[in-house]
Amino acid sequence: MADARVVFHLPAKHLGDWRTTTHLRLFARVADVLERTGGTVVVADRRDRPFEGGEGAAAAYADGDLHILDTGRVQGIGVLNASLAYLPPYWHLDPAGVQAESSIGQMTYRAKQIPLDRAMAFFDKQRKRWVDARVSRRTQTTARVPVPKGAVAVFLQGDFPQQRGLAHCAPAAMLRAVVAGANGRTVLVKPHPLAMDADLALIGELVQEGLPILPTLANVHDILSACAATVSYNSAVALEGFLHRKPAILFGKSDFHHVCETVTDPADFGAALDRVLARNQGGYAKYLLWYFHRNCLNVEGSGFSDKVLGIFAAAGFGAERLGLAPLPAQAEPAD
Repeated sequence: MADARVVFHLPAKHLGDWRTTTHLRLFARVADVLERTGGTVVVADRRDRPFEGGEGAAAAYADGDLHILDTGRVQGIGVLNASLAYLPPYWHLDPAGVQAESSIGQMTYRAKQIPLDRAMAFFDKQRKRWVDARVSRRTQTTARVPVPKGAVAVFLQGDFPQQRGLAHCAPAAMLRAVVAGANGRTVLVKPHPLAMDADLALIGELVQEGLPILPTLANVHDILSACAATVSYNSAVALEGFLHRKPAILFGKSDFHHVCETVTDPADFGAALDRVLARNQGGYAKYLLWYFHRNCLNVEGSGFSDKVLGIFAAAGFGAERLGLAPLPAQAEPAD
């Protein structure tokens, strides 16, 4: 029997430059591991087979090879889904799905099992990288805009959560619920950088309606520093908020729900806000270490090669099936 190949299913526009494309960095790192061990990599246009799941999707990949789908949603033998895990350099490489649908969401988080000293070292490193530098995954203004203290900060995400079936209500319903349950707190609303026109249109309609919301384009870290809590469907900003020790309330499915309040009925928002504000806002350092360091792939970190090969083996594609030789000794950067 011929050795199994590893097939990358990538966007058509990046079939020629995927090795140097930042948001496909995982694929370049995986290719390096396979090429060092004698594996075979094939690159394919992800439009050629289903990558959103559905009937017959898994069967389309049942050919004996291992398939890695960029932002895929397919669950089946020989399929792994890959995507940035909210904040670089961490990635999902997951048989269940990516981001809100990753297998992390089904795991049990046990804070007592996480060493505090390692968690705080990781937390401090991430704060320097993101908070102190006032940078985010998406481009932010460098201007310092005044932000009301103690506000409830809502981060819109365009129609992406609705398109993927991850939202528990429509954005307008979410905003009305937040205003109704904010108990007099200012409700800040920031549009998503990739859905600016649609989000601003919605905000404008609700302001015209008389809903007391305050639009803002302030730097996300200025908002997070000042706000009392974040609200989104499942935004990466919630994780950035943990770096500010700010609680998160989610109106959608998420794989980082373990330390959040999830609202499935908009009428429950007020009670959810009361609960998160009443808690001691500690524990985020341990959670971030567990989520990113233990359950995601760091494409810049130590042990990447062994972790990738372990994921392949768990999917039924061990070194023998892929025709891989032992990994040659090669220093990898520290986490």
